Amino acid sequence: MDTQVLQLAEQLPPRVFLKLSERERRVITGVAKRTQISRDVNRTFAEKQTLGDRLADRVASFGGSWTFIALCLAALIAWTAFNSVVRAWQVEPFDPYPYIFLNLILSMLAALQAPIILMSQNRQAARDRLAAGLDYEVNLKAEIEIIELHEKLDRILGEHLDELLRTQREQLQLLTQLTPANSNAQ
Repeated sequence: MDTQVLQLAEQLPPRVFLKLSERERRVITGVAKRTQISRDVNRTFAEKQTLGDRLADRVASFGGSWTFIALCLAALIAWTAFNSVVRAWQVEPFDPYPYIFLNLILSMLAALQAPIILMSQNRQAARDRLAAGLDYEVNLKAEIEIIELHEKLDRILGEHLDELLRTQREQLQLLTQLTPANSNAQ
């Protein structure tokens, strides 16, 4: 294990490095090695998708579009118009009013479309969880970096104050040396 990582882990709260979660160890390693933690959520998620996942997402995307609504509306109007006109010609329509066959087709469409939309929503929820996890890693790294910056600033401030105190002591010594010389001169 990298000594920088162990040193960084020792500076963290009292938890031992090995007891940290895999995600936290990955962040600490990224901080110690100065590597990038952030990742593209879309690319990371797309790498895990199967063909069925992508197909379900496309079907759900089309099923929730204005194009789908317009096509369904046009099909419904055409279906009812055709069956009504055929009935007016005194010919028995293939699906007379109340359009039971149309109702069956719409029910089957809804029965197939609902699980596909639910699968797509589940994947979106998984994507959101992945995004939240990646955000957590970035935030954790930023927090560790900020802690390190505070420590550096505190160290620099301490060194600066030490230098000021040393300079002030030197000035006081010079002043005390000059004061008896000034009082003798008057």
